[in-house]
Amino acid sequence: MTDDLRIAIEGSGPKRTCRLAGHLDTHTYQSADSELEPVLADASVNLLVLDLSDLEYISSAGLRTVFRARKSLGSRGGKVLVANPQPQIRKVFDLVKAVPFSEIFSSTAEADAYLDAMQKRVLSGDDD
Repeated sequence: MTDDLRIAIEGSGPKRTCRLAGHLDTHTYQSADSELEPVLADASVNLLVLDLSDLEYISSAGLRTVFRARKSLGSRGGKVLVANPQPQIRKVFDLVKAVPFSEIFSSTAEADAYLDAMQKRVLSGDDD
């Protein structure tokens, strides 16, 4: 078992995807915070997708990173969506109610379909 964290941030404009792999815990959360800081500080970003398909472990320190991102984007009307959480990560989110169930997706394709549907609702005038 390794305790490393690998981070890849992709995208430009209002949507960014952050792929996390390994362990997000007491030893690695500061790296995640540092990598996410420019994204969260960029006022043009209003959607951050956290792709957790390769995240094996998350601790309370790691949850703090997720909360921090949600608070930062939420304060300006943005969203953080979680995609591809492994069963053990989904269980942690469920236990602590870290992310509303409606914002956790089994794949990035599912998250994109959700976003597409939300945008179509707004364009059709049904955005309540």
